[in-house]
Amino acid sequence: MKIHAFVKPKEEVDFIYDDNTISEVLTKMEIHRYTSIPIINREGSYVGTLTEGDLLWHIKKTPHFDLNKVEKMKVSSVKRQRDYEAIHIEANIDELIIKASNENFVPVLNDQNLFIGIVTRKTLLNYFFEHNFIVL
Repeated sequence: MKIHAFVKPKEEVDFIYDDNTISEVLTKMEIHRYTSIPIINREGSYVGTLTEGDLLWHIKKTPHFDLNKVEKMKVSSVKRQRDYEAIHIEANIDELIIKASNENFVPVLNDQNLFIGIVTRKTLLNYFFEHNFIVL
């Protein structure tokens, strides 16, 4: 089984660019109540995943932090603890399940290693519940 059917396409995914400001990211995460969000560059390559924790640690470690500073700070200046591992669109379902068991979503890349969307853990769980693959 391939993962195509589970992918939420990039056009329907909220993501940030690595040159967005921290202020822009905080606003987007607050509005949508995200705890993590994919980061891509302007060429469309997956860069990593930014989490609330990454932002909090960045703020804590910034001397004399001032909210006005975040309007100039770029996301690329935030040290990330770890990035969600991406998966290739042609990967099999077993690999996807392993990755999704550790994260809320799995970034998906195409043959050119460009970000094309995500698969959420919730989508997978719903599918398996609907198809009686999970016994309670």
